[in-house]
Formats: sequence, C-alpha cells, structure tokens
Amino acid sequence: MGVIRLTGHMDVPEDRVATVAAALPEHLRLTRAEPGCLRFDIGRDPACPIRFEVDEAFRDRAAFDAHQTRAAGSDWARITAGCTRVYSITEDG
Repeated sequence: MGVIRLTGHMDVPEDRVATVAAALPEHLRLTRAEPGCLRFDIGRDPACPIRFEVDEAFRDRAAFDAHQTRAAGSDWARITAGCTRVYSITEDG
C-alpha cells in the first residue's frame, strides 16, 4: 500500500468564488492537521478565475479515506456542493 495522490481542479460558479475562497483557509488547516496528510494544497488558477487547482497526498489509503469521510461532512462540502470536480487519484508503490 502506497501514498495516495489526488490532483486536478474544481470549477466554482462565478457567483460563489468569493465564498469558496473565504472557506478555503479553514479547509486547508483542518486537512493538514489530519493524521497521514503529507501534502494538501488548493490554489487559484491565475489563467482561470473560477478554477481551483488541487494537489493532495496522503500516507496510505486509510488516511485518504478518513480525509474523504471527514471532508464529506464538513462546511467545505456544503459550500462547494455542486461544483465541478475533475480529479485523478493514483497510488504510488
């Protein structure tokens, strides 16, 4: 079992970008504090103002799954509900 990586982007409707951007620091803080989180970065795409680039790495499948479970019940999930996500998930090792 190896490191789980998630990369890709989330597109946010223009009228919700400010709300999503305001919620992002708390989502980053909570996720980075999770056991097994190796990297968790979300940043705005300078070429596309509605796009947030995502780059995550978790120690193993259990840590990744725990993150997904926590995040699914979070304010972040509520705030970003319905946003288009295009992600690729890979496992190293």
